[in-house]
Amino acid sequence: MSAHGSPEQIHAKLSHPVIDGDGHWIEYTPVFAERMGQVAGAKAAEGFRASQRRIPDNLSLNTEQRKQRGAAMEGYWGRQSTNTRDRATAMMPRLLYDRLDELGIDFGIVYPTAGLGIPRIADDETRHAVIRGFNIVTAEYFAKLSDRLTPAAVIPMHTPEEAIAELEYVTTQLGAKVCMFGSSVARPLPAATGADPQAARHAVLYDQFGLDSDHDYDPVWQKCRELGVAPTFHTGGRGFGLRNNPSNFTYNHIGHFAAAGHAVAKGLFLGGVTRRFPDLRFGFLEGGVGWGCQLFADLIEHWERRGKKGLEYMDPKKLDREMLRQLVDKYGYEDIAAELKSRDGWPNKEEDELTGGVPVLDDYAACEITQKQDWIDLFVKPYFFGCEADDRMNAVAFSKFNPFGAKINAIFSSDIGHFDVPNMLQVLPEAYELVEDGFLTNDDFRDFTFGNAVRLWGAGNPRFFEGTSVAKEAAALLGATPVRAAAE
Repeated sequence: MSAHGSPEQIHAKLSHPVIDGDGHWIEYTPVFAERMGQVAGAKAAEGFRASQRRIPDNLSLNTEQRKQRGAAMEGYWGRQSTNTRDRATAMMPRLLYDRLDELGIDFGIVYPTAGLGIPRIADDETRHAVIRGFNIVTAEYFAKLSDRLTPAAVIPMHTPEEAIAELEYVTTQLGAKVCMFGSSVARPLPAATGADPQAARHAVLYDQFGLDSDHDYDPVWQKCRELGVAPTFHTGGRGFGLRNNPSNFTYNHIGHFAAAGHAVAKGLFLGGVTRRFPDLRFGFLEGGVGWGCQLFADLIEHWERRGKKGLEYMDPKKLDREMLRQLVDKYGYEDIAAELKSRDGWPNKEEDELTGGVPVLDDYAACEITQKQDWIDLFVKPYFFGCEADDRMNAVAFSKFNPFGAKINAIFSSDIGHFDVPNMLQVLPEAYELVEDGFLTNDDFRDFTFGNAVRLWGAGNPRFFEGTSVAKEAAALLGATPVRAAAE
């Protein structure tokens, strides 16, 4: 227990509710798969069971075998064992519901564990069956808990058509309000056709939807707008790229959610998605907010060099070649002078004429940035970042050092249910330490644990919190009329 007080003691100090923007439950595979088979057929059950073999199959190998296969070390002992009550809480949503007051949480958004990887199932028919069955069974588990808990439905993104079909189903048939979208969709390179599967899995491009996709995903974002869904991403980045070590799980784990979020956030921004759909809000979960602050600054700095005005400054045609020759002559570099003379004073002329065949040189053309406010509208307002409670970098989101003094939308996320949280009672106290230590103000903490979550899910769906335990407070923040319901 924190020396700073229990969750209930801390909650009593607050003038606002606490919303958990990213907790997790642990689906019990044997029972869950059996129920999936009953509601969605054998392919759903079999495909789900197969998807859950990835970690145990990996851990059955030794380091040398993983090295030969290009396989990353996975995490062993990934479930809470010492604290049996917390383990049971993660497995049973009704127990989590009963413990929310004890944890200092008023309302929780609950993401899957076994379901995190199913958007990456390669076979189309299997993926469709597994995700449909998974969403149905998840909805059953949480059906009578909606005043204080809501689960995330899984949305596959291999094609816009399958994403739209599942979006319509989970919202209209299952009543889902939160949707977890797949990202980093692996598109196999044609050159890898027929290659050994162990090698071919590395020969892919990762589709981030906003840039250079073979598919037009704008209909998906339009459907989200129509249904009042805020797309959230909880994609992992372990097992490929620079997080593929065969012996050390921690090496692979650190930063992997941030890397995956970074990729899709860049793709959506540079692809102009936030420009074309200014009313949508996007969430990037469990990677923290430090990378979001850095990405904001990096995008601005690169725009200054690679945006339209920056490129005009860099245009090789503007080089004063006569002055260059004079300076070379003055400082006595005869060999350089001779080379420049043969090139009519134009160094690197052949290279300067290469632009990669892109139709527009401005990397930010789709963003149509002309003023400071554009950065606020295209990045700060639509992007929200899920932060674990004990992450000290959470304070950076509220720092005056962000460009334009902007506060980045950080969201309190417990991550209960996963190995990162050895004791669920520590979550709120650890988050509140940033207030006690002077890094967050009370107003910052209100935004972190309440306001930003309401804005993410309520901006496009003002009725999101109707019937919940935080309906009145959420409606006041959104400027809507509250509707509160008692627990079923």
